Amino acid sequence: MTESVEDGSSGSHIRPVAPGLPVPPSLPVPPAAPIPPSPPSSPEASLARSTAGMASGVIASRVLGVVRASMTLAVVGTLVAGDAWDVGNSLPNIIYLLLAGGVINAVLVPQITRAASHADGGREYVDRLLTLAITAITVVTVVCTLGAGLLVRLYSSSTWSPDVRSLSTAFALICMPQVFFYGLYVLLGNVLNARSHFAAYMWSPVLANIVAIGGMAFFLAQYPHQAPVTSWTSPMIWVLAGSATAGIAAQALVLVVPLWRSGFRFTPRWGFRGVGLRTASTVALWTFAALGVTTAGFVITSKVATYAGQAGSLAGLDVPGKISYSNAFLIFMLPHSLVTVTLVTALFTRMSKAAGAGRLDEVRADVDRGMRLTAVATVPATVGAFVLGFAATATIFPANNAAGTRGIAMVMMAMMVGLVPFGILFLLQRAFYSFEDAKTPFVLQVVVTIVATLANLTSLLLPVRWIVVGVGAGQALSNLVGMSIGLVLVRRRLNGLPMNNVTRTYVRLGVASVVGAVGAVLVQIALAPLVAGRAYSLVSLVVGGLVFAATYVVVARRLHVREIDDLVGPVVERVRRALPKR
Repeated sequence: MTESVEDGSSGSHIRPVAPGLPVPPSLPVPPAAPIPPSPPSSPEASLARSTAGMASGVIASRVLGVVRASMTLAVVGTLVAGDAWDVGNSLPNIIYLLLAGGVINAVLVPQITRAASHADGGREYVDRLLTLAITAITVVTVVCTLGAGLLVRLYSSSTWSPDVRSLSTAFALICMPQVFFYGLYVLLGNVLNARSHFAAYMWSPVLANIVAIGGMAFFLAQYPHQAPVTSWTSPMIWVLAGSATAGIAAQALVLVVPLWRSGFRFTPRWGFRGVGLRTASTVALWTFAALGVTTAGFVITSKVATYAGQAGSLAGLDVPGKISYSNAFLIFMLPHSLVTVTLVTALFTRMSKAAGAGRLDEVRADVDRGMRLTAVATVPATVGAFVLGFAATATIFPANNAAGTRGIAMVMMAMMVGLVPFGILFLLQRAFYSFEDAKTPFVLQVVVTIVATLANLTSLLLPVRWIVVGVGAGQALSNLVGMSIGLVLVRRRLNGLPMNNVTRTYVRLGVASVVGAVGAVLVQIALAPLVAGRAYSLVSLVVGGLVFAATYVVVARRLHVREIDDLVGPVVERVRRALPKR
């Protein structure tokens, strides 16, 4: 379910998880008219430049995250031992994503943004808020560590044997301190974001992945690969789980350096009366309620996925289980993390300032802008998943067998149907949080969780090899329903939200993506008689992917989708500056 550490958070699955001059939404441009590139000073270009700075860190982290996931699958496999690891290691991830996607992001960023109006520039307020938050995550970590065994039971199938449950509990005990470091990472990172220092927050997960990859490299060199449950020894457990926890600790602690350089100094301060925490407490109350709903929903997801894995193992079948679901979610999150999260992170700070000043037109413009810019990545990713999905999973997880690879690909494709609504819903939630409104996201969370949970339970009626695919499809359906209701509610909140520009952009991007997909399929057909075996997956992914991307960009530009240049231009500019000058 979780990707690597940097993102965040709906329904029975968990989401994740960063100024420019505000302007009204762009007017529609007639298709026949040539569209000049956006001027460097346009809000879209300014926002995209901020995104490009963050995206470079996310790209590096995602690449290493994929390497880490591939090595993890080589270590634990896709059978029951893999599910045991995934449940044990996912528990702190779940808590982190809930805290990051809910309480901390909903409370900390708007409050710190507004703290500048305090007499001392907000220093005392932020100190008190951080003191409270760090104390809270310490308590949560201790409680979760003590209850690791109960949490494993809660998130796993009742059909697990005592050996499987014991192994998963051992993993969970070693991984649970990650909760504290995840929380510290989000706290320090959001303070940096509120001070308009985005890059360090996006780059620090790179260190976490490097540490974890080093631990797994040592494991693969010293211990058996994909060992059965009863063959796991204490050193094996400590190397795998310990390196994962050490990576999360490094990810959090490294943020102290840029925070110090930014001029921030933290002094623990106790006592919370008289510093305006009442509003933050109200937001936190609704957010915690949403957390309860989300947690309950994911319990069902985890139980269904672990049941499928166990049932498949007992039947002698290699079918998707919990770890297959998690790896499919990793791939699903790549375009969301790379573009949507980085864009919305930058937009959230802007929207919070505009909402606090009552400038609805600026918030409305940022929501419109966010929906159009994120579509540049999410629309082609959705279409591309269906023509390149099998090649991608086979390339990313080379140590996996064919059945396991197909299982991950099918679950990922089912999820990808909901990628676009997933990103839009993520943006809409942040729009409500910018008004310190956590009640509306709670309502959306309830709806999404109910839809996803019903779909998860219904998937149990499917043949065992299709159960987790059904879970992925239910996730997509829940995102679609949540987005539809969210759009209605946000239009009410903003006194309208023109959708003509957004709809036109999505249709044009969809056409460009389909044309690109046709090109990729033709390439794959041409390569089939020329390349065989595992090499075919890599070659067809690289060549087919390049054809898909090039065709998509060319067609989108011919259809006058200016968001292509707004989003890609700053990235190309950064690459050009980084190249050595002749």
